[in-house]
Parts: sequence; C-alpha cells; structure tokens
Amino acid sequence: MKKITLFFLLAILANISFSQEQQENLTPTPNYKLATKFSPRNLAKMVHSTTVQPHWLESGNRFWYQYKTSEGSNYYIVDADKRTKKKLFDNAKMAKWLTEITKDPYDAKHLPKFNFEFVDNDTAIRFKLTSNEEVEVVEEKDKKETDSTQTDSTKTKKEKKKAPKMEKKKYFLEYKLGSDGLTILENEKEKKEPWKKWANVSPDSTVVLFSKNHNLYWMDKENFLKVVENEKDTTIVENQWTTDGERYFGYGGSDKEESNPTKPADTTKREAIRGYWSHDSKKFVFARRDSRHIKDLWVINSVAKGRPELETYKYHMAGEPEFYKTSILIFDMPSKDVTTVQLDSTVQQTIGIYSHQYKKTDKSEHKPRLLLSEKDKVYFSTVSRDRKRLDIQVADINTGEVKTIIEDHFNTYVDKKNIVLLNNETEILHWSERDGWGHFYLYDANGKFKNQVTSGEFHVDDFKGIDEKTRTVYFVATGVNKDEDPYYEHLYKVNLNGSGFKCLNEGDYNNSIDLSDSNLYFINNYSRVNTTPKSELRNSNGSVILELEEADLSQLMAAGYKFPEPFKLKAADGITDLYGVMYKPYDFDETKKYPILEYVYPGPQTEAVNKSFSVSMHNTDRMAQVGFIVVTVGNRGGHPARSKWYHTYGYGNLRDYGLEDKKYVAEQLADKYNYIDIDKVGIYGHSGGGFMSTAAMLVYPDFFKVAVSSAGNHDNTIYNSWWSETHHGIKEVIGANDKISYKYNIDKNQSLVRNLKGKLMLVTGDIDNNVHPASTIRVADALIKANKRFDFMVMPGQRHGFGHMYEYFFWLKADYFSKYLLGVEVTDTDIKEMNIDVPKKY
Repeated sequence: MKKITLFFLLAILANISFSQEQQENLTPTPNYKLATKFSPRNLAKMVHSTTVQPHWLESGNRFWYQYKTSEGSNYYIVDADKRTKKKLFDNAKMAKWLTEITKDPYDAKHLPKFNFEFVDNDTAIRFKLTSNEEVEVVEEKDKKETDSTQTDSTKTKKEKKKAPKMEKKKYFLEYKLGSDGLTILENEKEKKEPWKKWANVSPDSTVVLFSKNHNLYWMDKENFLKVVENEKDTTIVENQWTTDGERYFGYGGSDKEESNPTKPADTTKREAIRGYWSHDSKKFVFARRDSRHIKDLWVINSVAKGRPELETYKYHMAGEPEFYKTSILIFDMPSKDVTTVQLDSTVQQTIGIYSHQYKKTDKSEHKPRLLLSEKDKVYFSTVSRDRKRLDIQVADINTGEVKTIIEDHFNTYVDKKNIVLLNNETEILHWSERDGWGHFYLYDANGKFKNQVTSGEFHVDDFKGIDEKTRTVYFVATGVNKDEDPYYEHLYKVNLNGSGFKCLNEGDYNNSIDLSDSNLYFINNYSRVNTTPKSELRNSNGSVILELEEADLSQLMAAGYKFPEPFKLKAADGITDLYGVMYKPYDFDETKKYPILEYVYPGPQTEAVNKSFSVSMHNTDRMAQVGFIVVTVGNRGGHPARSKWYHTYGYGNLRDYGLEDKKYVAEQLADKYNYIDIDKVGIYGHSGGGFMSTAAMLVYPDFFKVAVSSAGNHDNTIYNSWWSETHHGIKEVIGANDKISYKYNIDKNQSLVRNLKGKLMLVTGDIDNNVHPASTIRVADALIKANKRFDFMVMPGQRHGFGHMYEYFFWLKADYFSKYLLGVEVTDTDIKEMNIDVPKKY
C-alpha cells in the first residue's frame, strides 16, 4: 500500500514539473529583431503612397497628384470630364533637363519632390529647385542715403573685410505641358505677393492691420509696400487705432512670456492680429478675449541651453470659477468707428465666429479669413459653460444687434459643427444630435424650422458640398449599412426635402473622400485594416469613372508583413456591439500562449482603433512583433460617430466608464482563441490612454497585470476645462441673488493607488503644457505614500507627444512588457535596436 501511495505521489510531482516546463515552452521568446525590422524608419523604405491627394485645378474638373511606389514617384493629371489620366511629364526627360540645367545628377526614379504652381490657364507648371551649386548672396541695396562722410576708400576697406555670404543656387523653372524642355525664369518673375506674417491684409489689399503693444494698428497699401521694401524706412506711417489694449486683454499679438527670466514678450514689434473680414473689406470683426483673471501655469525646461528655463502660460482648469470673457468688436474701415456686438458679458460662455470656406480650386496667394455671410451679418455661436446649451446667433454688422435663430439644448453636452448658408442666405443647414443621432436640419434665415433633412439610426459626420440648383447635399455618414462596421465612412447625397437619399461609394470599406468644387466628381480612397489601399474617381451618381491607384505593398509583404484582423464582440452589457482590431506577431505560432496587450484610448472624442490600412499608427502592429497579441477596441462612451447614447455613456463617470468593456473583450477573445493567455494581460496608452491604463490597474487589479501609462491626465481637476467639463460634466448652481457658481467633481486615479497589485510604469514629458506633468507626479506621490513599488520615467525637454524621444519610449515599453509578461529582462545598457543603421561619429 505504501509503495502504491509513493508511486502516485511521484507521478503527481512529475506531472507538476512537466506542466511548469511545458508552460515555459509555451510562452513566446521576445523577438526584438522582428520589431526592429518593422520600425518607422524601415517601413518608410517599404511603403510609400497609399492615398491619392488631389490638387484641383481652376479650369475644368481637373486635378494633378503625385503617387510614389517602389519604382519612384510619378505625377499625373486627370481630366474627369474626359475620363483621362496622363503623366504630367516623362520622368526620364525631366531628369535629363534638370541635370543639364543644374549640373546635379538626376534619373527617372530619383526626381526631387515638386511643388507645382499651374499657370497660363493650367497649361504650364512652374516650380522652384535648389541645386548643390553655391553662389554669392545678392543683397538688396540699402534704401537709405549713403553717409556722405564715408569715402569710397573707407567703404572698399570695409567690404574687403567681409567674406561673401554664400547660398545654394535656386532655379525657377517652367514646363509647358507636352513641350520638350524647361524654361529658366528670371527670379523676379517668380516672386510671390509681399505678405508679411504679421500683416492682416484686407481682401481688396488696401488696408493692413497688425498688433503692437497689445493694440490694433493699421497702415495703407503704400506704406505697407515701403515696409516690404525696407522695414527701417523712417518715412513709414503706421496708425494706432485702439489705446485700451493690455497684456492678456489685447488686440492680437502674443501673450506668451519669455523664458528665464520671466518677463513680458517684446510687444514693440509688429505682431499678427487674427479676425474676420467682411467680403467688401469695409469691416473687420475681432473676438477680444479677456484672460487676465485666468491663473498661470508653469513648466521648467531643465535641458534648455544655459540655465533651466521657466515657461509661464495661462491655463484654465476644470471647475475653476474664473472663465474666459469674450466680446465681439466690429471695426469700420472708412469711419474708424468701433461697434460692440450686444452680448451678455456676465454669462460664462464660449463664443465662436463662423467663417467662409474657400474653394479648393482657389489658388490665390492672398486668402484672408472672411465672415461666413457676404451680407451685413455676423453669424456666431455661443456655448454655455456647462456645454449643455448651444445658441446660433446673428449680429447686424452695422449696429451690433443680436438675434438668436437656432437653439440646441441637451442634458449632457452639445456637439456642434459649422452651419451652411444657402439659397442667397435665405436658408440655413444646421447639424444637430437632438434626436439621438447626428443629422441635418433646414431653417430659414430667421430661424424658423422647415424640415429635417436626414433621419434614421446613423450618424451624419461631415458636410462636403451642396448643389443649390438641384438642392442636393453631399455629406459623409457612418452606420447606415447595418451589415458593416458602423465606423466606415461613406459619401451620400440627399435632397434638402429629405428625398433621394443615396450612397455614392458602396462597399465594405472605410472611405476617404475629396469632392470637387463642382460636386460632379470625387476621389475615393478606400481600404480596411486588412486590405490593400485603392483609389478611384467617381461621379456624383456614384459611378466609377477611373481606377486611379493601388498601393504598392510588394516590399512590405516580401518582408513578412501580415494584415491585422478586425473583430466584433459584445460590450459588458451583453448588448452593445464593439469593434476592434487584433494584431499578431508575423512569426505567430498557434501552439504558443501569448500575453495580450490592450492599446487604449477611451475617447470620448475618438477611439484609437484603425479602420483603414495603416502601418504606423500607434505602433500597435510593431509592439505585437515583440511577442504579444495586441488589440485595440472601442468602448461605450467612446467615438462620436455612433449614437449620442453611445458617445455620452461615460458622462458623469469619466474615469471608469470604459474599463469594464476592455476587460470583457479580453475575456471573450481568450475564450475564442486558445493562444491568448488571459492570465497575462497588459495595457498601455498615451494621454487619455495613459489615464485609462492606470485606472484599469487600480479598478481591476487582479485582471490587468502590467501597464505603461504615458502623459496621462490622471487628475482631471488639473486638466484643461474644455475636455474635462465637457465630457464629464460640470453642474451649474444658482444661489442667492441668482448668483451662478459651478461645481465639478471627478474621481482621480491617485485615490485608488492602494489597490495596485501589478507592475505600473508612469511616464511624462517634463515640459508637457497640454497634460501637465503634475498629473503624473500626483499619482507617483500617492503611490509612494501607499508604500507601493512602481516605475517612473521623465522624458527631458519633451512636450505631450515626446517628440524625438518617442522611439526610445517604444523600446522602454517593449522592455517593460517583455520583463513582466514574457519573463525575459533585457539588461544591455545600450538599446541596440536604436543603434542599427545609425552612422557612428568618431
């Protein structure tokens, strides 16, 4: 009996030992070599153009575009009316001509990148080219009179002491389409209009506005041309218009403080003023914002040259009682009178002025910002502090009298888009989510409702164009076809009375649309995450006119690339459909057990889930090559391209709203695929994703084992008020004497730090002026006080996106997940993968 018992005991021990060894064999080995192979640097060598980006021409329904493949770049001109696509020029001939002119070698596959300007009724192109030949800089002669006391011999001595300035020779060239050569143009023929960065030039070019000492100044055309010729000309006349401007309550210019020592920026120089011109150049409308009472915020650049630099800026945080105060001023050019638009200055609100949209075919060098209306009206919107009320208003440009024409109120927040004026400005097309979905509504100019233009359980996303003769609206919408991913964008048209609804680019793909000014044609770039991108030209009935391009993925596929896999699963309510993408290692072995990583961004303004083919976004596919299954998936409370309910699900619970869905999706995937190890779940994200990944570790500490959280807004009480108050909500409270105050309360990540069980790395840029480093540091402080082990990294001198240190950050994440999920710690001092192909300096 004892022998039998001993036998079984040995068998059990042997089985346990075998299981542990087997488990180790099932865990993949980190493959840094494969992740390096598909780095951004290497991908740029394998994948070139994936979309057609048209440059529409002024004459006819024509456009040109560049498209790059593994054979080099080609330039094409397309005539939609004639259904023709031709090369703009012969590459071999162009290379020959450029070589002969510049003496620099070119060939057909290696032409420079051109930026063409079409001239002579679009029959010729002009472009600038810089050669390697160095020539002496030709300085303009000083317009001042020469000092009479300076003799010719003195001048000669001074001139001899100066070495000539050298620069690379520039060529201005012209090519007449179909001709057999290039013409070298004189430089003066290629000069653009003399716009200065600080100059706000009226549409008729007679008046120039600018800011100086926080005030508004103006000069006429004659004096502006003097400035262009010689800024030191003492005869220049500039006229001061306002006198009450001051720092943080001025008329244009910059309020940014200089760094170290802290002092106001130099305001004695001319600076820009942004505003809106009337189409006839007689009025200038300026939104003047008072931010004097908004509190300061600071970051310190420790790696600046010399002493560390302090940067000070105004930053309004969620829940703070102060708010920006904006007024709208109308400046009359002929009389120099100033009219104030009649607004209630005691109400906390955000004001936005609607502007004119230029046509794509308008190639004018001078495009001042214009008012939306061509008549005596200023259309603008006001959004209440709690973001629950949107009023679309119109002001009389001569009197400043205001009328509210459209109102949108909601119990959460109101999203808004631009309005469209049509039918000689007697009608207004307005976008609203008032029935739970984004749709168009038609009003008359006085705000009288006429009819709902689109309706149904789908989301109208973007206005593209309108044919006023046929009263047809062209727009992008999502979710119309219930048999495909509801995020896939398609182009539709509908009559203003709601009839004639039609999809113009059907197919189970996500589409990117560029509609011509004539509304007769559009370029359609389409793909999914698991298909090769293609481009085509269609007409306004949806018929394909020309097949334009198919992306060249030959080198990518030859290197071993494999498409990711889209999927659809349920949210944690068991009802809502969620859509995601799964990325696998290209050396995937289904007999292995892979840790699963979730790359997250909670929204609500977007979701970090690719819908079209991409080889670079988020580095998700690259992270998978290290040895993980990486997934991105939406969550309730995410992307606005679905119902208002879906979009605002997290309202009032902006920390935890998406976590349950992320957890439930990982569990469903593990149930479906044996190769996913549900006991090894990692999570990472940036900004909102940094906040969400840390929250996941603290709300579900037994499920999420490892997180890398970068630039996270962990404490939304110190994040910007727009995002926090909009998506979480702020309560307007009416107190005694009708005094209004605002209450804001939101859960913070640091309040849950005692729950931490897994491995957490926090990362921030030290001069992040979007999500302040304090948000990350406060979590670190709480973790230390709770006696928790964690990792912390600062990216010196980096803003919110980490800039040139992002590649370093990628390998930091890879190391962290490799150590704690794959069981392999990289101990080399050098990140060897970053040193590959980097020229060594001796």
